[in-house]
Amino acid sequence: MLNLASVLEDSAKEYPDKTAVVFREYRMSFAMINAFACQIAHMLREAGVERGDKVALCCPNIPYFPMAYYGILKTGAVVVPLNVLYKRREIEYNLADADAKAFLCFEGTPHLPLLEHAWPAFNDTPTCEKMWVIAASPSGPSPLPGIPTMQEDMSGRPTNFDTVQTDPDDTAVILYTSGTTGHPKGAELTHSNLVMNAIVSRDLSHGTPDDIQLVALPLFHSFGQTSQMNAGFLGGCTLVLLPRFEATEVLEAMQNESVTIFCGVPTMYWELLHQAGAGNHDIEKIGKHLRLGVSGGAAMPVELLRQFEEKFKVTILEGYGLSETSPTATFNRMDRPRKVGSIGLPVWGVEMRVVDDDMNDAPADTPGEIVIRGHNVMKAYYQNPTATEEAFRGGWFHTGDIGKKDSDGYFYIVDRSKDMIIRGGFNVYPREVEETLMTHPKISLAAVIGVPHDEYGEEVKAFIVPKEGASVTPDEIIAWAKKEMAGFKYPRCVEIRSSLPMGATGKILKTELRRH
Repeated sequence: MLNLASVLEDSAKEYPDKTAVVFREYRMSFAMINAFACQIAHMLREAGVERGDKVALCCPNIPYFPMAYYGILKTGAVVVPLNVLYKRREIEYNLADADAKAFLCFEGTPHLPLLEHAWPAFNDTPTCEKMWVIAASPSGPSPLPGIPTMQEDMSGRPTNFDTVQTDPDDTAVILYTSGTTGHPKGAELTHSNLVMNAIVSRDLSHGTPDDIQLVALPLFHSFGQTSQMNAGFLGGCTLVLLPRFEATEVLEAMQNESVTIFCGVPTMYWELLHQAGAGNHDIEKIGKHLRLGVSGGAAMPVELLRQFEEKFKVTILEGYGLSETSPTATFNRMDRPRKVGSIGLPVWGVEMRVVDDDMNDAPADTPGEIVIRGHNVMKAYYQNPTATEEAFRGGWFHTGDIGKKDSDGYFYIVDRSKDMIIRGGFNVYPREVEETLMTHPKISLAAVIGVPHDEYGEEVKAFIVPKEGASVTPDEIIAWAKKEMAGFKYPRCVEIRSSLPMGATGKILKTELRRH
């Protein structure tokens, strides 16, 4: 028997009075978080939520997220985290596709009007029977007629709960993929998947109860949820929650809370580096406490990594994973030599290969598709046997990512297969072009896509954000790139922008760039 809620429960027994969560002026112990989770579990059980039921949770990085998350798990139900940026149609799709029986949704703010979209979505989903509003203020009234707040309904309930003993292969969480190829798919992650990945994440970071992690990655996403929240609660460390990533607020929190671990995607590191140059923060003090930076979600440009490490005097280790792999699949281990630009080695208990179209292993340093199997791989796509069968063909999970493996067994991401550009019969990997562009002295950020071309099929286009104070023209970039890259690789189209569109997880939204 195994329930993911144990990562909180065991730390609540081991370190009851230790600070588990810091949020603005609030400091909450492990015992407090667990007690509130128990009250939520009682609330859900009384409302008819049973083992195996699906409960949707739409909430930013505030203490109510872990309370509700583990409260749902305690009942044996399945957590369905929803992106807080979803609009009505997207929420309705997820509620219906996951067969959600209940829905807990944050009230929102003037800048994030969640209920404006969530309330009609709930009403248009017949299978979703019950809804609670997570009020912005603990004693605040419900803004919806007839709909209680979670806080008022959990109040006064017992602060202990006999957690339902689920099986290791029972689904604990359904994470919806980004849906780059049609409708989003719900990856069913089991209690075993997530407990094992939390253990792996804690051990890879050499996490201890003395660590203080800053959590700016959204908790509804697998990276923040597993690598920080679940691993952090498991290891008894303190989590400093920020509702959203703002570089200034992150640096202030690092400085004020003596943060030791930061996890982020490359664009977050880029923004922090950019903001650090403003000179308003004590970077020396931050660097004194910060012992580890973890990067994932996308490939980290080598030049960005070098500049950040030099500025903050910290080591950044890259890893790799997907929602379907809980997420961590590889990592640069502290006890092995680090190879800059590599995503590292497969984590304990996980196998990974680079294969061609016939599932033959690609030679060393030769691009192919990355396939994975191990304790971290999802059970299935929820109620989607066709997509599940396609993903697991040949007995391995097919990531859709193009990578390569060197002679030492280290893996490298080349690109997403869907992002690969075919120009005149030649394969062009945007990540490689972006890496080169980022070495230009006037370029701060680069994103590369393929655009239709009558003669070559596709042409290479680059979107460039110049460094602050720098002036650069498209012709200047094209001429420079022509000298630095092979003829079929360098961008013939360059667009200068002040910023690039980014999603809630900090990834550059190439789908948005393609629309324009």
